[in-house]
Amino acid sequence: MELLCLGLNHRTAPVEVRERFAVGSTKLGDASIELTAMNGVFEGVVISTCNRTEFYLVATTATEALVLLENHLVEKTQLEHHDQVVPHFYRKQKSEAARHLCRVVSGLDSMMLGETEIFGQVKHAYQSALGAGATSGVLNRLFQRAFGVGKKVRTETRIQEGSTSVGNVAVDLAEKIFGHLKDSEVMILGAGEMSRITAQSLVSRGARSIFVSNRSYDRAEELAKEMGGCAVRFDEWQSVLERVDIVISSTGAPHAIVQRADVEKARRARKYRPLFFIDIAVPRDIDPSVGEIEEVYLYDIDTLEQLADEARARRQKQIEECERIIDAELAKLNLPGT
Repeated sequence: MELLCLGLNHRTAPVEVRERFAVGSTKLGDASIELTAMNGVFEGVVISTCNRTEFYLVATTATEALVLLENHLVEKTQLEHHDQVVPHFYRKQKSEAARHLCRVVSGLDSMMLGETEIFGQVKHAYQSALGAGATSGVLNRLFQRAFGVGKKVRTETRIQEGSTSVGNVAVDLAEKIFGHLKDSEVMILGAGEMSRITAQSLVSRGARSIFVSNRSYDRAEELAKEMGGCAVRFDEWQSVLERVDIVISSTGAPHAIVQRADVEKARRARKYRPLFFIDIAVPRDIDPSVGEIEEVYLYDIDTLEQLADEARARRQKQIEECERIIDAELAKLNLPGT
């Protein structure tokens, strides 16, 4: 049996490609067990976040399984141009795949170096696969070791210093645009963990008013209360566009929820004051054409990569220390197929 990983991330594929392969958090278990239905595949785990989708498999032959998986994904996503998409994938086998997982869990492969969310996201993906019966000896041992590595990296290095989450970086961008956030009114679409982190950062920077809208109104109320903000029913968020300065969206919806017509209508009511959108969702929440409207500025998640590069340069020494920890821990792991 051999271990392998097939994936794409913010470095290898733009958001319009990544969103085609995104898997909802509630569907990760089903997606993982679906992998084991392929010929010669015994175990599988699917990881899907705003910046990556990765497939970890244990198969009879890694090379053959990679080809089967690529064909399966292209067919499932109903892509017409196979050759235009497959180059975005990276392929890792045996020990290289194990090392890659440890780097992902440790936040070394993230857009924002050392980000904290990825640890919990990978853990959720693994537990979903485990609960679905898609894992066994090899992947169970590998993922448990990877979680141990991630904890050790965060405990023994300073890799987390600075703005390491996508939510915090989104707020950094908003602050650069306005100079400060004390007089700004903000609406958050979505009440998940990413939205929670973003809201916490907004409050810490002094945002004047925060509105939270979510399909589950109870969750919107819960987050709004925690942030000292105001909950808005999901079928009424368009009316709030007339007054806010910044919209940060991360709903997990399978399609764009903010359409150009919504913004055009609000634009007239706003008397053409500038409006800034930061879309940190994959698939994207905001139709790209919104960015074509005058006085409207739209940033999607790929825009944040420049800030990530700046953080990476400052923390190069910490990266080297993390890599040494990963190498030492992997040397202790004697997995078949690596």
